[in-house]
Amino acid sequence: MDLVLLAGIVLASFFVTYYIIPPWIGKAHAQGLTGKDMNKPDRPEVAEMGGICVIFGFVTAILLYIGLKTFYYGSDGFVPILACLCTILLIALIGMMDDILGWKKGLSHWQKPLLAIPAAMPMMAINAGQSAMTLPVIGTVDWGIAYPLLIIPLGIMCASNGYNILAGYNGLEAGMGVIILSVLGFVAFLGDKAIPAVLAFGMAGALMAFLLFNWYPAQIFPGDTLTYSVGALIACVAILGDLEKIALLLFIPYILDFFLPLRKRLHVEAFARPNPDGSLEMPYDKIYDTTHLAIAVLKKVKAKVYERDVVLFVYGIELVFVGIVAISYYQ
Repeated sequence: MDLVLLAGIVLASFFVTYYIIPPWIGKAHAQGLTGKDMNKPDRPEVAEMGGICVIFGFVTAILLYIGLKTFYYGSDGFVPILACLCTILLIALIGMMDDILGWKKGLSHWQKPLLAIPAAMPMMAINAGQSAMTLPVIGTVDWGIAYPLLIIPLGIMCASNGYNILAGYNGLEAGMGVIILSVLGFVAFLGDKAIPAVLAFGMAGALMAFLLFNWYPAQIFPGDTLTYSVGALIACVAILGDLEKIALLLFIPYILDFFLPLRKRLHVEAFARPNPDGSLEMPYDKIYDTTHLAIAVLKKVKAKVYERDVVLFVYGIELVFVGIVAISYYQ
């Protein structure tokens, strides 16, 4: 795989995203597309739906890759990458619907996963990935026709909705996406799997540009447009690169974040309770979110815990699983 071409795609996605975000921030404020930053004492209004900028930069870079490979390198065989783009754009539309309708007023908990199923149809239609999987204890299982008809839509549905769970803190969604996609892209690159590597690093580049504006104090929020799309892309990259086990391992913080709120029947929020000086307190007397866990642990070693501390702590949890992936990969 051409390393220079891959670097060019990352730079393209980064700079396209970087240059369209400032105008979007201005337009979003002018049109009232804003949301309250719940972890700040004054709850300032911040531009919403930043995921549109990320998707635009990502798709532009991937189409540039296809154009270069077609006209300069004389390559073809882009059906998988185009199927993935179709799925991501359909998922992005679902996220946009939720963002436009508004927080707590958008799509219901059952509508979002159901809508993700038809969005997975492009990946299902091309029978992406390998139906044979090696499972712990059980061994190798060939899912056959059940793989495209069941495993693919289930994986995309769970990943797109699951990635939206661990969110709500400046820099959290974008930073986690950079970590997860960079690991998947690196493993795909080492395995000479060009398409999943390009898709992963293409989105990582766009997310890095977005993170510059989304880091504390955030100037723009990702919205469900970004979280659904990045989650779906993680699933697509895992499917195309046969990296399901690695993706599942990297998704453990999100799995944890799914089960913690169940202890209170999902009637909880991830947001902390901000103090006048910007430090954060536990919003409940028990831990119902991974971010609550971060606050509780950090409170034992620091007098004051800030939003950046929580985000970096969650990054640290994710990096532990990255280390596990690295150890298992090189064994």
